[in-house]
Amino acid sequence: MNTFELDKKYVAPTYARFPIEIVSGKGSIAVGSDGKEYIDMGSGIGVNSFGFCDNEWIAAVTKQLNAFQHTSNLYYSNPCAHLAELLCQKTGLKKVFFSNSGAEANECAIKAARKYGAQIHGSDCHTIITLKNSFHGRTLTTLAATGQEAFHQHFLPLTEGFVHCEPNAEDLRAAIDANNVCAIMFEVIRGEGGVLPLDAEFVKAMSDIAAEKNILLIADEVQTGNGRTGKLYGYMNYNLQPDIVTTAKGIGGGLPIGVTMLGEKLEDVFAPGLNGSTFGGNPVCCAGAISILERLDDEFMTEVAKKSEYIFSELGGAKGVEGLSGMGLMIGIKAEKPAKQAAVECLEKGVLVLTAKDKIRLLPALNIPFDELKKAVQIIKEVCAG
Repeated sequence: MNTFELDKKYVAPTYARFPIEIVSGKGSIAVGSDGKEYIDMGSGIGVNSFGFCDNEWIAAVTKQLNAFQHTSNLYYSNPCAHLAELLCQKTGLKKVFFSNSGAEANECAIKAARKYGAQIHGSDCHTIITLKNSFHGRTLTTLAATGQEAFHQHFLPLTEGFVHCEPNAEDLRAAIDANNVCAIMFEVIRGEGGVLPLDAEFVKAMSDIAAEKNILLIADEVQTGNGRTGKLYGYMNYNLQPDIVTTAKGIGGGLPIGVTMLGEKLEDVFAPGLNGSTFGGNPVCCAGAISILERLDDEFMTEVAKKSEYIFSELGGAKGVEGLSGMGLMIGIKAEKPAKQAAVECLEKGVLVLTAKDKIRLLPALNIPFDELKKAVQIIKEVCAG
């Protein structure tokens, strides 16, 4: 049997796959089993920050593999400690918990917020407010946090203690007044919800309300983090300092890692035995993440901004394009034709794109060469116009 047949027979059918098997890749070029090359404008849903088989990342990962691939968290390892140091230095946050995915990182954030809420406000202070059209993961608890009922329907009952509101100050205040709230959890761009950036006025109001009520702010940077929006973390585009920041995807460069960063209020919220992960802080994954994080400096972010400006200038007002949304290299395209149809047509023309609700979604590698970016954007324009 070929790969398509093996997958259909043995793999649980949880993904609506495109009819392509990736067999190799370099940079932003993926190669299919038929030998055809594709410009990858999705980077594994924002994971391959430096594209396929980045030389520096491979060197860092291989060096650590040749030292040791794993050890229990009962022992110290330098890659784990060094990555935590880098993250704290770059964000001003105080402590880091490592896991294996964005959902796990968000679970840790929820645990920390609820423990803090109980300590400060009493044991019944455990409600967490999230935004409608948000997405925070696929575990039962992070599904409950996700503000989209379509994700809930087959898995009830979900974890209690979550309230979803519209991203406006009036709705947020009403939700806080009606519940005993310990935290507000948000994405500055709701990626799975349709690539929807938060309004700066709402973010300021949210920050002010949280400070007034002594409510924690949890920034879910699983998709928006690690240079994706043109800043190291998406919240840095706003005048905002969250108490907890979670991330995953792009920080690993292709290996699984989840990160929960805790601010000053929460730096001592955990003690031995209160949380854990067998593979969290894996030295190989951390070595890869260090390679990514060390290169995300201001000069590199300037290049991300230039690429973003090019995409917006080329596609804004283009034939068949009704509107654009997003920030940096996290961009949503509302086309006249259905997004799924457009994605298939892009694939046929040699460009891999994603979708989010009714939009074409672009999450290219942050270092995609300009010539490949320009070629991909022109094909996307052709598809939208056709």
